Amino acid sequence: MKKSILILLFGPLLLHAGHRSMPDPSKKILVFTKTRGFYHTSIVSGVRALVKLGVDHGVAVDTTTDAALFTGKKLKQYAAVVFLSTTGDVLNEEQQQAFERYINKGGGFVGIHAAADTEYDWPWYNRLVGAYFLSHPQQQEALLSIRDTLHPSTRHLALEWKRQDEWYNYKNIQPHLQVLITLEENSYQGGANGSFHPIAWCHEIFGGRAFYTGLGHTDAAYADPVFLQHLWGGISYAMKQ
Repeated sequence: MKKSILILLFGPLLLHAGHRSMPDPSKKILVFTKTRGFYHTSIVSGVRALVKLGVDHGVAVDTTTDAALFTGKKLKQYAAVVFLSTTGDVLNEEQQQAFERYINKGGGFVGIHAAADTEYDWPWYNRLVGAYFLSHPQQQEALLSIRDTLHPSTRHLALEWKRQDEWYNYKNIQPHLQVLITLEENSYQGGANGSFHPIAWCHEIFGGRAFYTGLGHTDAAYADPVFLQHLWGGISYAMKQ
């Protein structure tokens, strides 16, 4: 069921309060949360956090589990589409083609956590998201290394970032990704990608921009301002802001 967030209704009130700017109606994102496999309960917290980030940054946010929105006419209203812990085969062939055309025309894509556990039979999507989920150990604390200190998703971070999350191992990692953050596998148990283990990256591809972060499994992540700044930085990149 599609849920439209009418951010514009709150604009005057927030502007009057002196803390927010009026939303730009030409900037809008779609948060897509359809699952055909494992369902992350943190999706609810993620949606709530993304809606609030939209209000804070003057960007309208629509959220949906309905793949019927993936048509050329409907997608063109969005500066970026966010796959929030989607899993499995979420788009049919016609919807896939519409999404490909959207990206080809300069659209943005953001993948969060289980977006890598999605559309295994669609090679184009593998190239877009950057890698597929392989496995994960139990949730635990790990040390992350910031590889790009200038990107909007990482420039607020120290060179080392210690976090608790569910750490994905990946397969079919695409070449030429701009790797933003790596996991230090000697800091936790169960890593399977070796000495260079990407966990967040971006790239320009197919005429559009894509950003992915493997973080975001837990509810706590979506209450953490440091993670949310990382996430919004990635969305801003995908939107070409």
